[in-house]
Amino acid sequence: MRICRFRHLGHDRYGTVEGPLVRPLSAAPWAGGLPDGKAVPLADVQLLAPVEPSKVVCVGRNYRAHAKELGNEVPASPLLFLKPPSSVVGPQDAIRCPEQSKEVHHEAELGIVLGRTLARATATEARLAVFGYTCLNDVTARDIQREEKQFTRAKGFDTFCPVGPTIETALDPMDVSVVCRVNGAEKQRGHTRDMVFDPFALLAFISNVMTLWAGDVVATGTPEGVGAIQRGDWVEVEISGIGVLRNPVV
Repeated sequence: MRICRFRHLGHDRYGTVEGPLVRPLSAAPWAGGLPDGKAVPLADVQLLAPVEPSKVVCVGRNYRAHAKELGNEVPASPLLFLKPPSSVVGPQDAIRCPEQSKEVHHEAELGIVLGRTLARATATEARLAVFGYTCLNDVTARDIQREEKQFTRAKGFDTFCPVGPTIETALDPMDVSVVCRVNGAEKQRGHTRDMVFDPFALLAFISNVMTLWAGDVVATGTPEGVGAIQRGDWVEVEISGIGVLRNPVV
Protein backbone atom coordinates (compact mmCIF):
# COMPACT_ATOMS: atom_id res chain seq x y z
CA MET A 1 0.00 0.00 0.00
CA ARG A 2 1.22 3.47 -0.85
CA ILE A 3 0.14 6.40 1.33
CA CYS A 4 0.32 10.07 0.49
CA ARG A 5 -0.77 13.38 1.91
CA PHE A 6 -2.18 15.78 -0.65
CA ARG A 7 -3.86 19.13 -1.24
CA HIS A 8 -6.93 19.30 -3.46
CA LEU A 9 -9.36 22.19 -3.83
CA GLY A 10 -7.88 23.89 -0.81
CA HIS A 11 -8.11 20.88 1.52
CA ASP A 12 -5.24 18.77 2.90
CA ARG A 13 -5.98 15.06 3.20
CA TYR A 14 -4.28 11.72 3.61
CA GLY A 15 -4.95 9.19 0.89
CA THR A 16 -3.99 5.91 -0.72
CA VAL A 17 -2.35 5.97 -4.12
CA GLU A 18 -4.11 3.54 -6.44
CA GLY A 19 -2.47 3.73 -9.85
CA PRO A 20 -3.37 7.11 -11.40
CA LEU A 21 -5.84 7.90 -8.60
CA VAL A 22 -5.74 9.04 -4.99
CA ARG A 23 -8.47 7.79 -2.66
CA PRO A 24 -8.98 10.17 0.31
CA LEU A 25 -8.88 8.92 3.89
CA SER A 26 -10.80 10.33 6.84
CA ALA A 27 -7.57 10.68 8.87
CA ALA A 28 -3.98 9.51 8.90
CA PRO A 29 -3.96 5.74 8.39
CA TRP A 30 -2.05 5.17 11.66
CA ALA A 31 -4.86 7.12 13.37
CA GLY A 32 -7.56 4.85 11.96
CA GLY A 33 -8.30 6.72 8.75
CA LEU A 34 -10.78 5.01 6.42
CA PRO A 35 -11.73 5.63 2.76
CA ASP A 36 -13.71 8.86 2.67
CA GLY A 37 -15.02 10.26 -0.58
CA LYS A 38 -14.38 9.80 -4.27
CA ALA A 39 -10.97 9.10 -5.73
CA VAL A 40 -9.35 11.95 -7.63
CA PRO A 41 -6.68 11.90 -10.34
CA LEU A 42 -3.17 11.97 -8.92
CA ALA A 43 -2.28 14.49 -11.62
CA ASP A 44 -4.82 16.96 -10.17
CA VAL A 45 -3.42 17.08 -6.60
CA GLN A 46 -0.39 18.63 -4.94
CA LEU A 47 1.59 16.08 -2.98
CA LEU A 48 2.63 17.24 0.49
CA ALA A 49 5.06 15.71 2.96
CA PRO A 50 3.35 12.34 3.58
CA VAL A 51 3.62 12.62 7.36
CA GLU A 52 3.42 15.32 10.06
CA PRO A 53 5.82 14.04 12.74
CA SER A 54 6.13 15.27 16.30
CA LYS A 55 9.87 14.73 15.82
CA VAL A 56 12.39 13.45 13.29
CA VAL A 57 15.06 11.31 14.94
CA CYS A 58 18.22 11.05 12.86
CA VAL A 59 21.20 8.70 13.01
CA GLY A 60 24.69 9.89 12.18
CA ARG A 61 27.54 7.90 10.63
CA ASN A 62 25.48 4.76 10.07
CA TYR A 63 27.37 3.85 6.89
CA ARG A 64 31.08 3.14 7.34
CA ALA A 65 32.12 4.78 4.06
CA HIS A 66 30.27 7.99 4.93
CA ALA A 67 31.89 8.18 8.35
CA LYS A 68 35.27 7.72 6.68
CA GLU A 69 34.70 10.41 4.04
CA LEU A 70 34.09 12.97 6.80
CA GLY A 71 37.10 11.78 8.80
CA ASN A 72 35.07 10.20 11.59
CA GLU A 73 35.12 6.85 13.33
CA VAL A 74 32.09 4.58 13.24
CA PRO A 75 30.29 5.05 16.57
CA ALA A 76 30.06 2.14 19.00
CA SER A 77 26.34 2.85 19.43
CA PRO A 78 23.94 4.84 17.26
CA LEU A 79 24.69 8.56 17.17
CA LEU A 80 21.37 10.38 17.55
CA PHE A 81 20.24 13.92 16.81
CA LEU A 82 16.90 15.58 16.09
CA LYS A 83 15.38 17.66 13.34
CA PRO A 84 12.42 19.84 14.32
CA PRO A 85 9.00 19.38 12.68
CA SER A 86 9.44 22.86 11.17
CA SER A 87 12.24 21.50 8.95
CA VAL A 88 9.88 19.07 7.17
CA VAL A 89 8.78 19.88 3.62
CA GLY A 90 7.29 17.78 0.85
CA PRO A 91 8.07 16.85 -2.75
CA GLN A 92 8.71 19.81 -5.07
CA ASP A 93 9.01 22.16 -2.08
CA ALA A 94 12.10 24.35 -2.08
CA ILE A 95 15.18 23.75 0.07
CA ARG A 96 16.19 27.24 1.21
CA CYS A 97 19.90 27.86 1.69
CA PRO A 98 20.28 30.04 4.80
CA GLU A 99 22.47 33.13 4.83
CA GLN A 100 24.35 31.70 7.82
CA SER A 101 25.87 28.86 5.77
CA LYS A 102 28.16 28.80 2.75
CA GLU A 103 28.22 24.99 2.42
CA VAL A 104 24.87 23.20 2.35
CA HIS A 105 24.98 19.45 1.61
CA HIS A 106 22.54 16.79 0.49
CA GLU A 107 22.21 13.52 2.44
CA ALA A 108 19.92 10.86 0.92
CA GLU A 109 18.36 8.54 3.50
CA LEU A 110 15.72 5.89 4.08
CA GLY A 111 13.05 7.23 6.44
CA ILE A 112 10.99 5.01 8.76
CA VAL A 113 7.44 6.08 9.66
CA LEU A 114 6.05 4.76 12.95
CA GLY A 115 2.55 3.32 13.02
CA ARG A 116 2.13 3.03 16.78
CA THR A 117 3.72 4.13 20.03
CA LEU A 118 7.07 2.49 20.71
CA ALA A 119 8.87 2.62 24.06
CA ARG A 120 11.56 0.44 25.62
CA ALA A 121 11.22 -2.05 22.77
CA THR A 122 13.21 -4.96 21.42
CA ALA A 123 14.13 -5.13 17.74
CA THR A 124 11.32 -7.66 17.21
CA GLU A 125 8.79 -5.34 18.84
CA ALA A 126 10.14 -2.43 16.84
CA ARG A 127 9.52 -4.25 13.56
CA LEU A 128 5.83 -4.54 14.44
CA ALA A 129 5.57 -0.80 15.15
CA VAL A 130 6.66 0.30 11.66
CA PHE A 131 3.96 1.69 9.41
CA GLY A 132 6.10 2.16 6.31
CA TYR A 133 9.09 3.78 4.64
CA THR A 134 9.79 6.94 2.68
CA CYS A 135 12.59 8.97 1.06
CA LEU A 136 14.27 11.65 3.16
CA ASN A 137 16.95 14.27 2.56
CA ASP A 138 18.87 15.18 5.73
CA VAL A 139 20.00 18.56 4.42
CA THR A 140 22.99 19.84 6.39
CA ALA A 141 24.87 23.10 6.78
CA ARG A 142 28.25 21.36 6.78
CA ASP A 143 30.34 24.38 7.70
CA ILE A 144 28.18 24.99 10.77
CA GLN A 145 28.32 21.29 11.68
CA ARG A 146 32.14 21.44 11.66
CA GLU A 147 32.16 24.49 13.92
CA GLU A 148 29.76 23.24 16.58
CA LYS A 149 29.71 20.14 18.78
CA GLN A 150 25.92 19.90 18.60
CA PHE A 151 24.19 19.22 15.27
CA THR A 152 20.95 21.09 16.01
CA ARG A 153 21.63 24.32 14.14
CA ALA A 154 23.40 22.66 11.20
CA LYS A 155 20.55 20.20 10.70
CA GLY A 156 17.55 22.18 11.91
CA PHE A 157 16.96 25.05 9.50
CA ASP A 158 13.49 25.37 8.01
CA THR A 159 13.16 23.22 4.82
CA PHE A 160 16.16 21.04 5.80
CA CYS A 161 14.10 17.81 5.90
CA PRO A 162 12.35 17.03 2.60
CA VAL A 163 10.25 13.85 2.94
CA GLY A 164 8.21 11.90 0.38
CA PRO A 165 6.81 11.53 -2.14
CA THR A 166 4.80 8.75 -0.48
CA ILE A 167 5.02 6.12 2.25
CA GLU A 168 5.39 2.52 1.09
CA THR A 169 4.16 -0.13 3.52
CA ALA A 170 5.31 -3.22 1.58
CA LEU A 171 9.09 -2.87 1.65
CA ASP A 172 12.04 -4.84 2.99
CA PRO A 173 14.23 -2.10 4.49
CA MET A 174 17.22 -4.43 4.59
CA ASP A 175 17.33 -4.68 0.79
CA VAL A 176 16.93 -1.28 -0.90
CA SER A 177 19.27 1.09 -2.69
CA VAL A 178 19.64 4.73 -1.63
CA VAL A 179 20.57 7.16 -4.41
CA CYS A 180 21.00 10.93 -4.66
CA ARG A 181 21.25 12.95 -7.87
CA VAL A 182 21.92 16.66 -8.28
CA ASN A 183 20.77 18.11 -11.61
CA GLY A 184 20.53 14.56 -12.93
CA ALA A 185 24.12 13.60 -12.02
CA GLU A 186 24.45 10.74 -9.52
CA LYS A 187 26.24 11.80 -6.32
CA GLN A 188 25.38 9.05 -3.82
CA ARG A 189 24.62 5.36 -4.21
CA GLY A 190 24.45 3.00 -1.27
CA HIS A 191 22.54 0.02 -0.01
CA THR A 192 20.81 -0.50 3.31
CA ARG A 193 22.64 -3.80 3.82
CA ASP A 194 25.74 -1.66 4.41
CA MET A 195 24.26 0.05 7.47
CA VAL A 196 26.23 -0.30 10.70
CA PHE A 197 22.98 -0.63 12.70
CA ASP A 198 19.96 -2.06 10.87
CA PRO A 199 16.59 -0.23 10.93
CA PHE A 200 15.00 -2.35 13.65
CA ALA A 201 18.06 -2.19 15.89
CA LEU A 202 17.94 1.59 15.49
CA LEU A 203 14.27 1.75 16.46
CA ALA A 204 14.86 -0.40 19.53
CA PHE A 205 17.83 1.73 20.60
CA ILE A 206 15.95 5.00 20.12
CA SER A 207 12.84 3.72 21.91
CA ASN A 208 14.97 3.03 24.98
CA VAL A 209 15.93 6.72 24.98
CA MET A 210 12.67 8.41 24.00
CA THR A 211 9.14 7.28 23.23
CA LEU A 212 8.32 7.25 19.52
CA TRP A 213 4.75 8.09 18.59
CA ALA A 214 2.68 7.14 15.57
CA GLY A 215 3.67 9.41 12.70
CA ASP A 216 7.18 10.05 13.98
CA VAL A 217 10.02 9.62 11.49
CA VAL A 218 13.43 8.02 11.96
CA ALA A 219 16.15 8.85 9.41
CA THR A 220 18.55 5.91 9.16
CA GLY A 221 21.76 7.57 7.96
CA THR A 222 23.31 8.40 4.60
CA PRO A 223 25.79 6.56 2.36
CA GLU A 224 29.01 8.11 1.10
CA GLY A 225 29.07 10.82 -1.55
CA VAL A 226 27.52 13.75 0.31
CA GLY A 227 28.26 17.09 -1.28
CA ALA A 228 27.27 20.67 -1.84
CA ILE A 229 24.01 21.93 -3.28
CA GLN A 230 23.50 25.49 -4.49
CA ARG A 231 20.72 27.84 -5.45
CA GLY A 232 19.27 26.73 -8.78
CA ASP A 233 20.00 23.02 -8.28
CA TRP A 234 17.45 20.22 -8.28
CA VAL A 235 18.06 17.40 -5.81
CA GLU A 236 16.60 13.90 -6.15
CA VAL A 237 16.55 11.17 -3.51
CA GLU A 238 15.52 7.80 -4.93
CA ILE A 239 14.95 4.65 -2.89
CA SER A 240 14.10 1.44 -4.70
CA GLY A 241 10.53 0.36 -4.08
CA ILE A 242 9.43 3.82 -2.94
CA GLY A 243 10.06 6.40 -5.65
CA VAL A 244 11.85 9.71 -6.18
CA LEU A 245 11.75 12.77 -3.94
CA ARG A 246 12.56 15.93 -5.94
CA ASN A 247 13.26 19.37 -4.52
CA PRO A 248 14.64 22.63 -5.95
CA VAL A 249 17.27 24.64 -4.08
CA VAL A 250 16.66 28.38 -3.66
